[in-house]
Amino acid sequence: MYRILIVEDDRGIAEAIRTQAGMWDLEARCVRNFRDVMAEFSEWDPHLVLLDITLPFFNGYHWCSRIRQVSKVPILFISSASDNMNIIMAMNMGADDFIAKPFDGSVLMAKINALLRRTYDFTGAVPVLQHRGALLNTGDNSLTYQGKEIPLSKNEYRILLTLLESKGSVVSREKLMEKLWQTDSFVDENTLSVNVGRLRRKLEAAGLAGFIETKFGVGYIVK
Repeated sequence: MYRILIVEDDRGIAEAIRTQAGMWDLEARCVRNFRDVMAEFSEWDPHLVLLDITLPFFNGYHWCSRIRQVSKVPILFISSASDNMNIIMAMNMGADDFIAKPFDGSVLMAKINALLRRTYDFTGAVPVLQHRGALLNTGDNSLTYQGKEIPLSKNEYRILLTLLESKGSVVSREKLMEKLWQTDSFVDENTLSVNVGRLRRKLEAAGLAGFIETKFGVGYIVK
């Protein structure tokens, strides 16, 4: 199920969008803390963001820019400030689309679903897995966070790929060793522990502390 983050301070509009999204089998959350939208963005890890321009504390352009520093997630602006200048500004800041208020709920859902299809269903040969702003590109095996690439060994990449593919679930040590066994070298439990430890240190050095959590006696999970 795709997750939508609604950054809209009109509670009536936000809740109406959330309810309609649920009718389209989309899981939506409305931002509560407009002082720190990025905290809720990181926690929810959405597949798409709906973003108003006029917000408390910081406007939508500010949050669009902040999101674009860490993520390529689709951003759809929803605003009554729909003159050409605001639309151009939104697109230049990194938005993917713009819909003017008042809007028809069905039209909004059609735009949302079109963006989701283009982004996640037809990604071609280079799909990207995302978590907490970290982007794992399975096309070139690269990991980036806040615009910087984090170098990964072949085993570290396979470990992270397996964990991200099972995001929200614990991955057993046995499954990880099976993935690493696909390489040309024998992998035992000690080798797995060494690789996970090295990967953790790289993530922590890049600002992603606690990214991989150990479930003792079971395996690992991304947090």
